[in-house]
Amino acid sequence: MILSLIVCGITCILMILSILLFPKIKIGKISIDTYWIITLVGAIILLACGQADIVTVGKALISDTAINPLKILVLFISMTVLSIFLDELGFFRYLAGVVLKRAKTRQTKLFLYLYITVSVLTVFTSNDVIILSFTPFICYFAKNAKINPTPYLAAEFVAANTWSMALIIGNPTNIYLATACGIDFLGYIKIAIVPTVLSGAVAFLALFLLFRKKLSAPIEGEAETVVIQDKLSLWVGIVHLAVCTILLAIGSYINIEMWLVALCAVGSLFIISGVIAIVRRQKPAALLGCVKRAPYQLIPFVLSMFVLIVVLNEQGVTSAIGELFGDSLPILKYGTTSFIASNLINNIPMSVLFSSIIESTGGAVGISAVFATIIGSNLGALFTPIGALAGIMWSNILNKHGVKFGYLDFLKIGCAVALPTLITALGSLWLMLLVVPA
Repeated sequence: MILSLIVCGITCILMILSILLFPKIKIGKISIDTYWIITLVGAIILLACGQADIVTVGKALISDTAINPLKILVLFISMTVLSIFLDELGFFRYLAGVVLKRAKTRQTKLFLYLYITVSVLTVFTSNDVIILSFTPFICYFAKNAKINPTPYLAAEFVAANTWSMALIIGNPTNIYLATACGIDFLGYIKIAIVPTVLSGAVAFLALFLLFRKKLSAPIEGEAETVVIQDKLSLWVGIVHLAVCTILLAIGSYINIEMWLVALCAVGSLFIISGVIAIVRRQKPAALLGCVKRAPYQLIPFVLSMFVLIVVLNEQGVTSAIGELFGDSLPILKYGTTSFIASNLINNIPMSVLFSSIIESTGGAVGISAVFATIIGSNLGALFTPIGALAGIMWSNILNKHGVKFGYLDFLKIGCAVALPTLITALGSLWLMLLVVPA
């Protein structure tokens, strides 16, 4: 157990340091993220030292269960590809331009429209994709309008990581934790929607109070005008995303697993879009963009973290943590500790760890702990840039655009926004579980 704890601890510490100090390494013209390399090395060391049976790990990876990490990866990457396809066609930038134009010269109205737009799009797509899509746009718009981009960047990031709690597909942590505990699409919405709405409203109020002085200055520039050239492909993408979301909602009632629904949707999208490109005798630019931008780094990262958790589970570490937590006040304990742990080891490995801890209790903490952990995994991203992969990607984009937003700036917003939002989410979850018991 001691060796396992040491290797896992060092792996997590080095992963955090890599994110802060050396997030990428360059090999020729290729740039590679370092965080997944470190976790992969940690997993290999544990297996090489005999801390877990390779056969046991292999069986866990291919087991026909909801917690199977391969199924979860297929689901998340497939949903991300559907969103990237629309982004490649300019759909998100087009929507942003339409909304931002309506604000005219009032920053307060612009701030509200941006928050609502990001919130709505996040609910039906993915927080990571929305952040990747909107952050460059906000940087360009703020530069052209000659306004401070900080309030809008903060609003975008907070909205994306708060409203991602609404649906099971909004965040990979939602998918992992919910499916691991057998929660289906509609069962998830039934519990999560009220805490999401209330915490989203509190987050907006906290942001507005924090930036109200900066938002009083007038807008001097204009929003970007985006014209979508390929309307046929756009409708193909919209229909696929819409049908996929509907099938995810009813999948549990017709015995179709979510990962299979998402994979079939992506397969259909590629076939139809490929046929359109052949008929037009054009390159399938949007599809090539999907292939290029898909989050492949999550595959070794999630699988490596899964190996670490299997090792900790076999060594009795997760069950010991479960006993330490006990079965009293699960919403408070699991909600706050998952929030803190996300900012120590990132929210994806935290979710893998806490899923195993919850499983080790034999159901004693119930659905309360699952949803409290989901809340912590989403809102933990608001406190420090380490809290989620979205924070890491967001910081990298800002650096490329020359926007200064340091660790202390992030922490300032985190204290002002994340803490009241977390309290609201956990409190409303407690009330929801009284009204709609599991």
